Amino acid sequence: MHISAKADYATRALLELAREPARPLTCEAIASSQQIPFRFLKSVVGELRRAGLVRSQRGCEGGYWLGRPADEITLLDVSRAVDGELITLRGEPLAGLDYPGPASGLPGVWRRIEAEAAAVLSGTNLATLLPADAGQQHAPDGQLTRQGAA
Repeated sequence: MHISAKADYATRALLELAREPARPLTCEAIASSQQIPFRFLKSVVGELRRAGLVRSQRGCEGGYWLGRPADEITLLDVSRAVDGELITLRGEPLAGLDYPGPASGLPGVWRRIEAEAAAVLSGTNLATLLPADAGQQHAPDGQLTRQGAA
């Protein structure tokens, strides 16, 4: 299996946004923090925006925010937003794959691998990947509070 750089960078960028959901981040800040090439990240963030996973605002107060809460964005959403099909064989989707004779059972194995990978990715959301203290800040009394909590 191959995990693309786009999927990796997209996930890392979204995790940066999820860490502090109340404030916008620029691509420059995300690229610097995650050591991602800026030009490549700009392209990836554009794809995430088109998929509704991030929203943006122009201007000096602008930047990027998550398009949905972190617990509603799965790794499967991210992968499909930037790569399309989860698994392909020689660039083609597995859906219509069929082999003759003794190899006839092989397409079923490939499809089972794709289904298992999709299950893992769809069962993992951004919120579950954040460190325990992410998105928290200290209140004046010293206790931790979740940002955006009422």
